[in-house]
Amino acid sequence: MREDFLIRRLTDDDWDAVVALEHDAYAADGLSEGREALQSRAVGSPETCFVLEERGTVRGYLLSLPYPPLRCPDLVRAEETAFASGNLHVHDLVIAEDLRGREVAEEFMWYLRSRAEELGFEQISMVAVRGTDILLRLLGYRAHREVAVPASYGRRAVYMSMPVH
Repeated sequence: MREDFLIRRLTDDDWDAVVALEHDAYAADGLSEGREALQSRAVGSPETCFVLEERGTVRGYLLSLPYPPLRCPDLVRAEETAFASGNLHVHDLVIAEDLRGREVAEEFMWYLRSRAEELGFEQISMVAVRGTDILLRLLGYRAHREVAVPASYGRRAVYMSMPVH
């Protein structure tokens, strides 16, 4: 990661910034979850939820949690259960709009992969929305079109995964 960026674990003090970034990224498409649902994704796995800081300001975040392979959280529900799984599911990755297209998201994903390996995960999965499956393919993810993604992700959503090793 570039020296002007810091990736660190998400803390309670970061939630206002995370909720604002999430709203800016998804509200226009009807995909915004809100604070309670977002926080429920982080409760079960705080060691796999991160923020991207630039000069002390949160400019992005990544929420991931252990989740059974070939399944994903529904955006309209908060998580009620923490899962034990060798699959680390990236629930959400948002980068501030002015940083998009500058390889920041890709660097964030490579950071997550190294953390997943350190923590013993075998696979990483995520649901690509709004055409991001193209980028994920370039990063080594494979589409699983046989997986029924909840309607809350929108009609172009694709479940994808990649091995950690």
